[in-house]
Amino acid sequence: MSHRNTRQVVEDLRKNGRLIEISDPLSPQLEIAEVQRRVYERGGPAILFSNPIGSTFPMVSNLFGSLDQARFLFRNTIDRVRRAIELKIDPNQLFMRPLRYATAPWTAWTMLPKSVRRGAVQQNETAIEGLPKLVSWPDDGGPFITLPQVLSQSRSSSLMHCNLGMYRVQLSGNDYQRNQEIGLHYQLHRGIGVHHQQALADGRPFRVAISVGGTPAMTLAAVMPLPEGLSELTFAGALAGHRIPMITSNLHAPLYADADFVIHGTIDPQSMKREGPFGDHLGYYAKEHEFPWMRVEKVYHRDGAIWPFTVVGRPPQEDTTFGQLIHELTGPIIPTVLPGVKAVHAVDAAGVHPLLLAIGSERYSPYRKPDRPQELLTQANAILGQGQMSLAKYLMIINSMDNPALDIHHIDEFLTHLLERIDWSRDLHFQTRTTMDTLDYSGDGFNQGSKVVMAASGAKRCTLTTELPADFSLPSGFSNPRWCLPGVLSVQGTGRATEFIQHFDGLARALGSAFSNEAMWTGIRLIVLADDSDFTSRTLNNFLWVTFTRSNPANDVDGIGAFTDHKHWGCNGPLVIDARRKSHHAPPLIEDAAVTAKIDALAAKGGPIAKYL
Repeated sequence: MSHRNTRQVVEDLRKNGRLIEISDPLSPQLEIAEVQRRVYERGGPAILFSNPIGSTFPMVSNLFGSLDQARFLFRNTIDRVRRAIELKIDPNQLFMRPLRYATAPWTAWTMLPKSVRRGAVQQNETAIEGLPKLVSWPDDGGPFITLPQVLSQSRSSSLMHCNLGMYRVQLSGNDYQRNQEIGLHYQLHRGIGVHHQQALADGRPFRVAISVGGTPAMTLAAVMPLPEGLSELTFAGALAGHRIPMITSNLHAPLYADADFVIHGTIDPQSMKREGPFGDHLGYYAKEHEFPWMRVEKVYHRDGAIWPFTVVGRPPQEDTTFGQLIHELTGPIIPTVLPGVKAVHAVDAAGVHPLLLAIGSERYSPYRKPDRPQELLTQANAILGQGQMSLAKYLMIINSMDNPALDIHHIDEFLTHLLERIDWSRDLHFQTRTTMDTLDYSGDGFNQGSKVVMAASGAKRCTLTTELPADFSLPSGFSNPRWCLPGVLSVQGTGRATEFIQHFDGLARALGSAFSNEAMWTGIRLIVLADDSDFTSRTLNNFLWVTFTRSNPANDVDGIGAFTDHKHWGCNGPLVIDARRKSHHAPPLIEDAAVTAKIDALAAKGGPIAKYL
């Protein structure tokens, strides 16, 4: 089925037993988000909220609640898209296996967006106040659109030169004028930033249209990391199975004709307003900052419109599926873009950007059986220069030839492989005082921090342990050692960490007294200092989240037996990462107790969502 709007999606999912409906009146202020998080966590289906309080529009979430459901939504087109990607990798396959690629011409045709004069989305007008007001977390700065399709246009009027991106949209709050102004959170290195820069150069506002709903292919296209020059509208058409209709006019940016809702207006490139706070995908609040805003001109909606949304928070959440599906579609392209790199994996449980795993190859001197990273370092630099992968804070890369069967998505096995082979005295490579993800507050300032490459190649160097020596004891201020993984020990630190831990106040030296000789630390490769070592070690996801979202490599990495040699830093004993919360960090997301109690009561009624709550 080729879905054209959200109602068609909802009915398709309902017919196939992939949707539950909640008719109880629930508030978009925290209550609906609480339900969504619980249903997602328990592997539930899509949820239609048919009676949201204060809104005339039904709301639907969890459309992408699992990879299986995402595949179902695109069941009639996903194989054609895969084959198109295969041809991108190797065009000769068209001649070698013509029957397999017989649909290629049709796929190419559907990839072209088409210009139309009017569309269903223009059937009705409303105001910003008439839209559903989703607030997901208690301290959010206002209601947000969480699945927006933000379309901007360059100086060119061609649909092929539009940018489609997903940048969060704040509908009210802060200093926004009611019904007239809304906030957009985007960085200038995003695709829309090119149009912003052009508008700055031209000294005039530029046009933007924000769509919600329509075919799910438009939602996925908005987050798809496509190469420059390839329009997101073309990818959306291929995945949707039909050409994307765009209403073109000299009065506004192109409007997505099949959308459920469209907001259009202009952005003054010279003006900023405070946006946020917002509970983000790292599991913390993004603080208030100056960001662009839109002057609203029109708000449209189609007949029977349904408002699709998601809830962002500590991963995994529904947006995890986007990453899984993107990897499934684009993973085979990685070696063509990054020669020598076999696979990359942005670890969702660590907040995506903080931790990136990669499998590379020492291709040029296989006869030497290199026991140290060589070409891996070249490949690491290439990865850090590629699109959103440039936001990686910790990049761990290993040599594929050391274990060709290793699956990069088996994170515990990957970490074990790396820790068994890495030499902390040689294989750490820092980039200091550089940029990092805007949403990551572990660094030195807004959008500022550091990176480290951890590269491992060669034979196994040690056997990891999960046992402490009989005479092991921690110095004053440290307690409760707990194993996170073989060779990875979490230790609880007393009190809150200082503002910026650049010298650790003797942390590594103090811990070093517990490892008075090499025999005591041979099988211990990593020590994580945490506020709560029980929580940190309880699950793999807890370890990943605490360690990599709460540390800035240049500031928070130390080690037993640390040294600096010709500006290279290393250590001879275990590496130490200070993952305690610091005062400059953003606060973690915590549910509202009263809302939690209400949803608990709803579950007790034995209604349609009881088994998911």
